[in-house]
Amino acid sequence: MSAVRRSLLLIGLPILIVLGAAVWWLSRPAAAPAPAPSASGGPALVRTALVRTQDMPIRLPGLGAVQAWETVTVRSRIDGQLESVGFQEGDTVRQGQLIAQLDDRMQKAQLAQATAQLDRDRAQLDNARQDLKRYTELVRHAAIDRQTLDTQRAQVAALQATVQADEAQIQAARVQLAYTRIEAPFAGRTGARLVDPGNLVRAADAQGLVVINQIDPIAVSFTVPDIAYAQIRAALDAASPDPAARQAGAADPLQAIRVQVLSQGQTQELGEGSLVLVDNQIDAASGTLRLKARLDNPARRLWPGQTVDVRLILGTRPDALVAPDPAVQRGAQGLFVYVVDQGDTVRVQPVQVLVSQDGLSVITQGLKAGDRVVVDGQYRLRPGMRVAEIQDSKAGALPAAKPGAAKAAAGAAS
Repeated sequence: MSAVRRSLLLIGLPILIVLGAAVWWLSRPAAAPAPAPSASGGPALVRTALVRTQDMPIRLPGLGAVQAWETVTVRSRIDGQLESVGFQEGDTVRQGQLIAQLDDRMQKAQLAQATAQLDRDRAQLDNARQDLKRYTELVRHAAIDRQTLDTQRAQVAALQATVQADEAQIQAARVQLAYTRIEAPFAGRTGARLVDPGNLVRAADAQGLVVINQIDPIAVSFTVPDIAYAQIRAALDAASPDPAARQAGAADPLQAIRVQVLSQGQTQELGEGSLVLVDNQIDAASGTLRLKARLDNPARRLWPGQTVDVRLILGTRPDALVAPDPAVQRGAQGLFVYVVDQGDTVRVQPVQVLVSQDGLSVITQGLKAGDRVVVDGQYRLRPGMRVAEIQDSKAGALPAAKPGAAKAAAGAAS
């Protein structure tokens, strides 16, 4: 019996402990819910800013690639042995600088041969002309027949043609000799040397000797959606001079449209230039229009092959109504802002936004200049709540406009 009691105790005691814990858990008092904030309590702390008007640049974004303004693959125009090169890899070369020198002994010999041939034929021509003078005098005295005189005249004409051919041959030999000295066609930067001195180069070699890229100025090719063509056309028409000014040599209207180039992700401005090309057709496959800009690049901040973000400045939107981007919220019914009314109470105001740039939203409907909008702390708000300004923070505040700053912003980088 003692063994049975011990077994019951070992089995029943854990069961009783579990049952007791369950009874305590179910019978404990429920925690009181946290009180919800009420409108009757203290005001919600928020940050606000004033809606105002300012001139805003009309920008058209695009994605582009940097290209050399001019590029050339330097090739030999004749066959020959490469004797020397006049550059280092990665050098900046000037126009006319020696790039490569080929073995020119054969070309010099051909030029000397052509020069000697010209001298010989000129001597024969001089002798034939002297004979023609004598024959002309003899015919006047009837000492020889006219046929002999005509034959001599034909010989003089033939020798004159031979001399002209010799002169052309000398010019050709000089051209061939000039081909042995390869010079830079424009100022630019060299790439890797593709052929070392001592190798035989041929005119048919597609590889070439070196590639030279002109990187100052430099070009940026970029695309915009085809629906933007109407905006571009309107900007070009606005910048186009009248017919009289165009005949007088007025500037190309493309140059009046500025282009801003930024690093990919729009974090740093790399340069600003002018538009030089609007392609003559829209790519139907991608639905994009290709454009090209020219930029000065003295600091080498742009490099061929680099992917960049581009902003096309099409003009200025005067007196645009702007609010900070954080003020605009998105709800089930669309975009809205919290407007602070008299008495520091908030209300929900639906708005329409034309574009967002430089941290500002251009408002086309729903607000007016001077409205006070909430830019931080919206998650605490309900319509009709009282609010108070956070005094120690300047974040989200819309800076006061400076005279002339708005128009200058049309050409400034964001």
